[in-house]
Amino acid sequence: MKVHFIAIGGSAMHNLAIALKIKGFEITGSDDEIFDPARGRLAKYGILPDDIGWHPEKITADLDAVILGMHAREDNPELLKAKELGLKIYSYPEYLYEQSKDKTRVVVGGSHGKTTITSMIIHVLQNLGIDCDYMVGAQLEGFEVMVRLSDTAKVMVIEGDEYLTSPIDRRPKFHVYQPIIGIISGIAWDHINVFPTFENYVEQFEIFAKMIPQSGQLIYCQEDEELRKLGAKITSTTCKPYGIHPYVIRDGITYLTHDGGETPLQIFGKHNLMNLNAARLACNALGVTDEHFYEAIASFKGASKRLELVAKRADCAVYKDFAHSPSKLKATINAVREQYPDRKLVACMELHTFSSLTEEFLRQYAHAMDEADTAIVYYSPAAVAHKKLPPIHPEVIFNAFQRKDLVVYNDSETMKNAGNGLARDRIAADVLG
Repeated sequence: MKVHFIAIGGSAMHNLAIALKIKGFEITGSDDEIFDPARGRLAKYGILPDDIGWHPEKITADLDAVILGMHAREDNPELLKAKELGLKIYSYPEYLYEQSKDKTRVVVGGSHGKTTITSMIIHVLQNLGIDCDYMVGAQLEGFEVMVRLSDTAKVMVIEGDEYLTSPIDRRPKFHVYQPIIGIISGIAWDHINVFPTFENYVEQFEIFAKMIPQSGQLIYCQEDEELRKLGAKITSTTCKPYGIHPYVIRDGITYLTHDGGETPLQIFGKHNLMNLNAARLACNALGVTDEHFYEAIASFKGASKRLELVAKRADCAVYKDFAHSPSKLKATINAVREQYPDRKLVACMELHTFSSLTEEFLRQYAHAMDEADTAIVYYSPAAVAHKKLPPIHPEVIFNAFQRKDLVVYNDSETMKNAGNGLARDRIAADVLG
């Protein structure tokens, strides 16, 4: 099979390209910018493009498929050439479905927790020797590539993003995957450039839930009000609501409590204990017993940039987290506060997504950082300009978070110097960024 990738440097795209290369496919690709780690990884597998840019001459009639990344535009010259030649053009979600259409697809959706839940399911299945294919949006310890496609696995676990499929396909990605077992972790308005109202955003999850066949399962978080409403509407398939798994914390370690006793974890936080419960139910649906699930999940260390431990000593711990949305930010800070109740907590976050840099959406962050002793917000005026958004004054951000002692920076060097001062004064016990 000969497959060409338009915008091969994307996070998901380059992983899919490598997965197909490993499978034995002949891979080519193009992009107008490729950064590490994608650049180094593509080079390692011998599929890094020789020249940066778009090259229509690479699009030839002998290609079996062209895979289009979200980074490309509708007028991309390679895309136009592929259309002219009548080649089969897939988005990467469409191609993942094509490769998994005869498998049991576990699709993990939701505004938060998708990567962690997907990672937990993969970890447990791998730990128990159950063959599975997968696509997950973060680096996992012990995994070289974040996409696996095989001819042997009967199960595929997919992180189901609700963002658009491609520049020429306006469907949310998780609709394309057609779930057999579907998980929804929570609904908190996001991607306002695509879903301009909360109602429109919620509708995408209802469509997802109704796609699950009668023989499948919908697993959803009953702690979420919108999901309780949604669960009541679904009558065509089995529904499995979940909440926070019972637990205790002793000496800075979280233990699951269950009929078989206690299981120590390497992760913590109520949001992660809800994620774990979703993963448990999904594994149950695939034939894994609770006993085996608990044995396997004990060694799970988390996904990259999801409450990832950066450094630790007796009196200080530093974590980083991809907590960009209001609900994620609040859950992450609250988790660290609960795990380290006697320490001072410094939380530093960057506003960088389209939604978070929009004045209307900023109000969603009200009180999200209240549990931190020191709260710092950084944003780059250059990032605002790059996204073609109106300039944002620091006072707008200050007012949005509704915290009187919030510190707002828009210069990275100034913030770095302030952070170094905190460290010297031994105020910073835990930092989230």
